[in-house]
Amino acid sequence: MTVDEWLTATRISYDTVAVSYAHLVRDLLAEAPYERAALASFAELVEGAGGGPVADVGCGTGRITAHLHTLGVDAFGIDLSPGMIAVARRDHPELRFEVGSMTDLDLVDGSVAGLVAWYSLIHIPDDQIGIVFAHFRRVVRPGGPLLLGFHVGDATTLKTEGYGGHPMNVHVHRRQPAQVAAWLRQSGFTVDSQTTVASAESRLGGILVGRREP
Repeated sequence: MTVDEWLTATRISYDTVAVSYAHLVRDLLAEAPYERAALASFAELVEGAGGGPVADVGCGTGRITAHLHTLGVDAFGIDLSPGMIAVARRDHPELRFEVGSMTDLDLVDGSVAGLVAWYSLIHIPDDQIGIVFAHFRRVVRPGGPLLLGFHVGDATTLKTEGYGGHPMNVHVHRRQPAQVAAWLRQSGFTVDSQTTVASAESRLGGILVGRREP
């Protein structure tokens, strides 16, 4: 598939499942103490770096954006799917959400104090990861923290149905933390920590924390 084709397929898929998705994942963090701890640590890192706006890229229906807000983070969300953004705005009207793609991130250079991509890299093909991470580095202030969550594994699968039985057409890429960390370093980030967890968020999830190098 070309870039335009998989972006379109991903957008349509998540537009289709947006309402069901919001209902099914709303309370996952309540069952994921390690992920909550990672998000709390990230919030401390943002504050320690001086605070400021934080981008939740691939925010879906806004649950992580909203959780960060409860931790005192000035978070806003960006997602490829207008349907997901519509639900995010409905459920969290006090927060800012925008339609956008992490492959062409429409943010000013150095404009965010930190960035989160929470299980939102899973549909990005390997040959586009470098482009995505280059955008992340461009928009994060020097020294600003980065938090990634992703599914761990070695396989790519095609998801044709999900979130209430709705049709989907997205490839799900599972990756090893060492590979994601290597890509980050190549893109100008320091990797401070990497771990794997099994929880309601993922059967086996990877969590990486990094910082944009000066």
